[in-house]
Amino acid sequence: MKKILVPVDFSEPSAYALEVAAKIAELQKAEIVVLHMLGLSEAVLTKDETQEYEEAKYYMELARKRFKSFLNKPYLKDIKIKQIVQNYKIFKELNKVAQEQHIDLIVMGSHGTSGISEIFVGSNTEKVVRTSDVPVLVVKEQNQDFQIKKILFACDFTDDTILAFKNVIAFAAAFSAKLKLVYINTPYDRFLSTTEIEERISKFFYKAGDAQQEVVIHNDYNVEQGLMNYSKKGNFDVLAMPTRGKKPFLHFLLGSRSIGEDVVNHANLPVLTFKI
Repeated sequence: MKKILVPVDFSEPSAYALEVAAKIAELQKAEIVVLHMLGLSEAVLTKDETQEYEEAKYYMELARKRFKSFLNKPYLKDIKIKQIVQNYKIFKELNKVAQEQHIDLIVMGSHGTSGISEIFVGSNTEKVVRTSDVPVLVVKEQNQDFQIKKILFACDFTDDTILAFKNVIAFAAAFSAKLKLVYINTPYDRFLSTTEIEERISKFFYKAGDAQQEVVIHNDYNVEQGLMNYSKKGNFDVLAMPTRGKKPFLHFLLGSRSIGEDVVNHANLPVLTFKI
């Protein structure tokens, strides 16, 4: 891992993401690319030598000055930092930046307040997760002791998740982290018998060309509740999972958006996504 991209809006969540990215960069000897998106209209930028043009220049310079204080952190002292201020307006443009800068991982903060559903639904984070061709690590809260020693990979073991599985294996290897796989079995639309689950998992590893690994089958009332309950039980550092691009993320993850408030308030584990 050589380059990590951190989208920055100078908020607390983006500061949390930057701190986590710094810890990863330190471990991997990687460079951090920080990006601030202005989102100014094209009309403002194209009126050369006008008051509007000067205003655009002002906001560009202001963002660069804000970087100076925002990046003045002890944990960034020995890390190479590259600053980018651009007039990107839509978050799918982050994927273009990631490709141009040869980014290996995007780390970004979430303004969501509760649960995996709040991390992704209707948020800029969801837009990045759906469009990014590189893995995205979503950070919800400050984690000064962040480490990657235990990764939980949640999967439905369908053929289209094989690439995500291979990517998470490589990611875990880069950190010498232990990887555990879990299938969440629910009593409703996702229910499978033990035999059906075992057959699906066996076929998955055969097609993946990988020796079959241990998979935990966890039964719960819905997928999110199962993930939260099992991840807390295992004391994992990161919850990893595949995402299906333009399809709604929660359709894959949950199957339903009706989730008890007592469950979603505890979804504070960093979430690592791999687009499939």
